[in-house]
Amino acid sequence: MPRILFVKTSSLGDVVHNCPAVSDAARAVPGVEIDWVVEEPFAPVAKMHASVRRVITVAVRRWRSALWNPAVWREMREVRRAIAEARYDSVIDTQSLLKSALIASWAHGPKHGLDGASAREPLAARFYDVRHAVPRALHAVERNRRLAAAALGYSLSSLDYGLRAPGGAGDDALVFLTMTSRDDKLWPEERWIELGRALGGKAVLPWGNEAERLRAERIARALPNGFVLPRQTIDSLASLFSGARAVVGVDTGLTHLAAAVGARTVGIYCGSDPALTGIYGALRFTNLGFPGHPPSVAEVLKVLS
Repeated sequence: MPRILFVKTSSLGDVVHNCPAVSDAARAVPGVEIDWVVEEPFAPVAKMHASVRRVITVAVRRWRSALWNPAVWREMREVRRAIAEARYDSVIDTQSLLKSALIASWAHGPKHGLDGASAREPLAARFYDVRHAVPRALHAVERNRRLAAAALGYSLSSLDYGLRAPGGAGDDALVFLTMTSRDDKLWPEERWIELGRALGGKAVLPWGNEAERLRAERIARALPNGFVLPRQTIDSLASLFSGARAVVGVDTGLTHLAAAVGARTVGIYCGSDPALTGIYGALRFTNLGFPGHPPSVAEVLKVLS
C-alpha cells in the first residue's frame, strides 16, 4: 500500500491551499495512505481533510522562542522519531522553505520539492532528492497541485478541497473577518459598519488577539445586531462558517478556510494580489479589490444581493 507524507506546516492560508493537492493525490493513487506534517495551531485543518490518515504536529514557532529549554529539545526528538517511524514512497514538501525542508529530511523516503528557481528559499532545494520546476506566477493552490502531480506522476483533474467541516452552527448569521496580519490588508472600519447596516441581520465578529478584539468591538457597537464572539478554535470557526448566511473577510487564512468548507464567501483585497493568494477554486466565492484599490461597500453589496 503506497504511503505519502506531505509537509506543509504553516500558515493557516497556506495549509488550506495545500488541501487540493492532498485530494488530488488521494484520487490519483489507488489505496494510498496520506500523512501530513503541520504546525500545531493548524492541525485541525489537516484533520478535517477526508483523505488524511495521520497528522503529525510540529511547533517550530514555539520551539524557536525557547531553544534554551531542554524540554523543547526532547519534544523535537519525539517529533523527529514520529516522522521517521514510517517509510514513505514519497515525501512531498509543498512549502519548500528551509524549515520545512529540514523537517522533510527527517522522513524515510525520496524527498520531493521545488527546484531552486521555483522555491521562495532556493537553498531548500538542496535537501530534496527530486526537484521540480513550478512557475512562481501561479496561484499557491496550483503550485501545490503541480508539485504533487509531478512528484507522483499523475495528471490534474477537477479541484476539490476535501474538507469535512463540523456540523454547521452559524445560525444563518453574517460573519465578518476583519482581522489580518498586515495593516495594509485591513478594510476601513467605517466600511464594515456601512456594510453591516446595509445587509441587516445578525453580524458576528471573531478575533485572535487584543487589537483585533478591540477593532471587532468598535464595529459591533455601531451595528444594530453586532456580536463579538469569544475566542474560537479553528474547528468551531469552520462550523460557524459552514452554517453562515455569508462570510466576508479580508486576506486572512480564515477567509480561505470559509470558502474551502463551502461557505458563501467574499474576499476583500486591499494590499495583496488575489491572483496569487486569493480565494481559489471553491464553490461559492468572489474576490474583490487589489493592492491599493480596496473594494467599495457598494461592490460587496452587489455580490451579496
